[in-house]
Amino acid sequence: MLTSVQNTKVKEWKKLHKRKYRKQTGQFLVEGHHLVEEVLASDWTVLELIRREGTDFTAPPEIKVTEVDAQVFAAVAETETPQGIAAVVEQKTYEFLPAKRTLMIDAVQDPGNIGTLIRTADAAGFDQVLLGTGSVDPFNDKVIRATQGSIFHLPILTGELTEFMDELKAGGVEIWAAALQEAKPYKDMKTPDRVALLVGNEGQGIAEHLLEQSEKKVYIPIYGRAESLNVAVAGAVLMYHLQS
Repeated sequence: MLTSVQNTKVKEWKKLHKRKYRKQTGQFLVEGHHLVEEVLASDWTVLELIRREGTDFTAPPEIKVTEVDAQVFAAVAETETPQGIAAVVEQKTYEFLPAKRTLMIDAVQDPGNIGTLIRTADAAGFDQVLLGTGSVDPFNDKVIRATQGSIFHLPILTGELTEFMDELKAGGVEIWAAALQEAKPYKDMKTPDRVALLVGNEGQGIAEHLLEQSEKKVYIPIYGRAESLNVAVAGAVLMYHLQS
């Protein structure tokens, strides 16, 4: 039972709240019954479970469990009302493939939007998600919670989108960019057999050099008085259209 927030192990766990340390260690934290159950059911590697004293959670026998008191768990947790269970998970890397359905995300910085886009890509049957430079870390706690476990269901890769785009094109994948200028209504567009959907930053949209590399530009008509759609909502509409 760990009872001190000054314990070395506890300090290491708390450091995983920071992107820099997550990158250095190749680890991240997952918190809450649902998400811990999701990662345990996946093929990701769970290094350790952190269980608050008195918490009803039965761990698989092969997984190391460290019991902590309420004060320590509160220090490690990032939710306002912690459920008493968390996991230290090893980050997983994937090989990039010019898949049939790909979601590309350019510099989206809101964790909720990133998480929702990942969750929707999973629900819409997309094969992978590519996160470009400037996007929030997919292992950010708020992103993970917004995915509701979908982060463990499909490949998520990070890197320069221009490089991914070259490989997608070489693999016969058509790139659609969600944009307003020189774009056509999405319902007027015939869905190609292999396609990558590119969505962009909440305020600035997609970077110009990425738009230039895209083969088609599409938009979602606005019938009311709203100026635009949230990027996660727009992404959802277009991802489901591309599966129709």
